[in-house]
Amino acid sequence: MIRKGERGMKRADGRELAELRPVRLTPNFSKFAEGSCLVECGDTMVLCCASVEYRTPVFIPRGQGWVTAEYNMLPRANRERKARDISRLKLNPRSAEIQRLIGRSLRSAVDLKRLGEHMITIDCDVLQGDGGTRTASVTGGFVALALACRWLVEERELFSSPLRHYVTGVSAGIVDDYAMLDLCYEEDSKAQVDLNCIMNEAGELIEIQGTGEGRAFTIQEQQELLRLCAKGNKELLALQKEALGGNI
Repeated sequence: MIRKGERGMKRADGRELAELRPVRLTPNFSKFAEGSCLVECGDTMVLCCASVEYRTPVFIPRGQGWVTAEYNMLPRANRERKARDISRLKLNPRSAEIQRLIGRSLRSAVDLKRLGEHMITIDCDVLQGDGGTRTASVTGGFVALALACRWLVEERELFSSPLRHYVTGVSAGIVDDYAMLDLCYEEDSKAQVDLNCIMNEAGELIEIQGTGEGRAFTIQEQQELLRLCAKGNKELLALQKEALGGNI
């Protein structure tokens, strides 16, 4: 059962239970990418770059486009050095799972027929990890994707943007039986329950990943975590709109 936070109760970093970390989205961070965004959520920093290619995978029907993602954590993004995946000659299973989530989430926002025979790859490179890297990648990755779609229109490759809606992502969890929004590493590392939530601007769910890491959790607890995520995603949506000039 979730405990109710005492009035004025603060977390390890001084936040309220339902408060996001400070978030900053810096669009057009990279000079060469068709779309890019540096997303900072507290001490987590992810560089998201969207690249346009004039080809599609062989499994895509003719006349239709594709959106995919790759995720990578730099060797010193964390407290200890992590060997590069190339040293193992295969992708880290965690990275593979995360990039599939990012790809699915961002693909949901795109009308692939209107995208035409273009492939947009969003590379999400974690420069510094302090919890929430997958959801930060979705939030920043959408800004990069929107800028790449805008570039296609400006270059007259498309008549209009193929985007259907915004996409944001945030985490929530239960720590010491308290429900908290946007866990940092210190909280995430001891969370009893961890939940990642991807939404569109209507507050509709795109994907939920919820795990009872320290204990099982109830449907009522899940709903409380989703309410926290809905609040956080609404705030992230406002920041995306500001970064993109209010339109996609």
